[in-house]
Amino acid sequence: MSESSVGALPAHRSNRQPATHQENLSLDSSCFSPPVNFLQELPSYRSATRRRTTVLARDKQSNILLKPSDSYSSQLEGEITENLNRQSIRKYALNISEKRRLRDIQETQMQYLSEWDQWKQYSSKSWKRFLEKAHEMTAHLELWRKDIRSIEGKFGTGIRSYFSFLRFLVALNLVIFLIIFMLVLLPVLLTTYKITNSTFVFIPFKDMDMQCTIYPASSSGLIYFYSYAIDLLSGTGFLEGTSLFYGHYTIDGVKFQNFTYDLPLAYLISTIAYLALSLLWIVKRSVEGFKINLIRSEEHFQSYCNKIFAGWDFCITSYSTANLRHSSLRYELRADLEEERIRQKIAERTSEETIRIYSLRLVLNGFVLAVLAMCFYAIYMATIFSQEHMKKEIDKMVFGENLLVSYLPSIVITLANFITPIIFSKIIRYEDYSPGFEIRLTILRCVFMRLATICVLVFTLGSKITSCGDDACELCGYNQKLYPCWETQVGQEMYKLMVFDFIIIMAVTLFVDFPRKLLVTYCSSSKLIQCWGQQEFAIPDNVLGIVYGQTICWIGAFFSPLLPAVATLKFIIIFYVKKLSLLYTCRPSPRQFRASNSNFFFLLVLLIGLCLAVIPLTISMSRIPSSKACGPFTSFNTTWDVIPTMVNTFPSSLQSLIRAVTSEAFAVPFFMIICLIMFYFIALAGAHKRVVDQLREQLSLEGRDKRYLIQKLTEAQRDTRSQLL
Repeated sequence: MSESSVGALPAHRSNRQPATHQENLSLDSSCFSPPVNFLQELPSYRSATRRRTTVLARDKQSNILLKPSDSYSSQLEGEITENLNRQSIRKYALNISEKRRLRDIQETQMQYLSEWDQWKQYSSKSWKRFLEKAHEMTAHLELWRKDIRSIEGKFGTGIRSYFSFLRFLVALNLVIFLIIFMLVLLPVLLTTYKITNSTFVFIPFKDMDMQCTIYPASSSGLIYFYSYAIDLLSGTGFLEGTSLFYGHYTIDGVKFQNFTYDLPLAYLISTIAYLALSLLWIVKRSVEGFKINLIRSEEHFQSYCNKIFAGWDFCITSYSTANLRHSSLRYELRADLEEERIRQKIAERTSEETIRIYSLRLVLNGFVLAVLAMCFYAIYMATIFSQEHMKKEIDKMVFGENLLVSYLPSIVITLANFITPIIFSKIIRYEDYSPGFEIRLTILRCVFMRLATICVLVFTLGSKITSCGDDACELCGYNQKLYPCWETQVGQEMYKLMVFDFIIIMAVTLFVDFPRKLLVTYCSSSKLIQCWGQQEFAIPDNVLGIVYGQTICWIGAFFSPLLPAVATLKFIIIFYVKKLSLLYTCRPSPRQFRASNSNFFFLLVLLIGLCLAVIPLTISMSRIPSSKACGPFTSFNTTWDVIPTMVNTFPSSLQSLIRAVTSEAFAVPFFMIICLIMFYFIALAGAHKRVVDQLREQLSLEGRDKRYLIQKLTEAQRDTRSQLL
């Protein structure tokens, strides 16, 4: 306020000093009805005048003034009153008295509705109550509900999110298995065991050399006692001809009484269905975590307030876990201070220092690429060596040699996944990043390493399948001599990766974590053992392990249809093993994750694994010729040729429509329209972000207005008391 206006207030009060009690009431009312020039002294009004002159000009022409916060409450009440018939009152953030008043308004409005509208209202409420009760009942049937709640109570929501993510993967693989079972395996079983009156359909070969259709059976000579163990671990022998692998489904259809079931089409549709289902399910679950993560990453000051005032995890009941949470909050605050120090250091960095640090980062990233290239080359050479020596007769090898050659690619991949994270964690210290960015970049490098190794293995197998030393590939389109049923052999490699990963997890828990716990507990006097310490339950490393297994399942489900069932059983066992390891052999990591950040990070890594799994599957189904000796696609050049063959059976009008939709003339305008829609939503998101910024600024200005009004009210009361005395 200006000095003249401030001085006018005491003068005005001095003129009304000898007034009666009734006049004092008018004084109080005048305090709550300030003049316009008093409101114009508010910080919010000054900020609006300075920043939004055009809006104020329009408001002045319409004689619109800034209103107090009562207008907002009245507007909110009006909106709530209008939406009473569509939403439940419990969804509004109001106190009990306000909710009761709104419920009375709702009941009053119901009396003036027709009987039909009243019936709709009551039926809608009954349906909502039924859904709520059903949701409560299904919550009690949730898998591992008590176990996960117990883990949450002892170790917090961060570790709970890992076990919830593991439960999600169990449900996902179970659904994938049911899809493949219903579309592919069930018709074959119904016909094999004569449950229905159906027969297999075989299409005779046309224009195909009979040499391509030869599929040599496994050797049936003298079988050693350990051969069954090798077959069980590598998927060969008695397992190769079972329904576990692609080669078992060498039929063209199943003929029922009224129709013929097209098995090749069902096989391809099941693959597309489980990939699409996985994508939609992951995206749906990641939306909520993305929203929360986006809100929390808005401002550094907001992040600081969240840690101070809302950082405690009230699900914790253990004293040791509470101390761990205290240390975790201290670590996060220290990390925030370190990030702020690095930001200031970056702002004060000279051009010479900037060139030096970017040059160092360039050299270190080149070293990281060199490490990755060496790992990929080692996997490539191990795969070639394994494929070339795996065709020897079993009696020419001892037990260990045969198993070592069979599992050589899996061993090299496991060693690479173990060594590279240690190298990455050492390198990142010299790149001068903030602590939070160091963790994210290290995890990103480890994710790329783990998932890219699977793709390197698959592409190496693909290069061996499509390459021939002579002209044999021109006859069948692939190396039929070494790979008569190459899909089954790729499925065996995925099966071995799955089994070996499970063996490594069990071996580390039983032979590393458990003895380490015993040494730390009973030999704590040794300084070396104290420095070694108890094994930490690192959430990112465990998540990368199960995402690695899930990516193997996505790639291998096409070549081994029952691999999702194996993955489901594997993840169930891993759940109990990790639970026992967490309770008895490991300690939680001091670097804890929030549940929202953890869920979003887990699903993001899983989405990356799904995208990498789609690439080799797409190439194998569309580019590599299908085997002519096994599988449901012996009558097609590639797997994808099933779709054009099916389209050719449609009516001519529908064929013309499908060809028009899949042509370039439709694809280019469709792509342009999609781009325009995307740009529209980007602009809309930008507008919403500006509105959010304005609302945040308005909230800040309202806080300043309240402080200003309280200060002026205190001054006015002080002046009134001094004048009355």
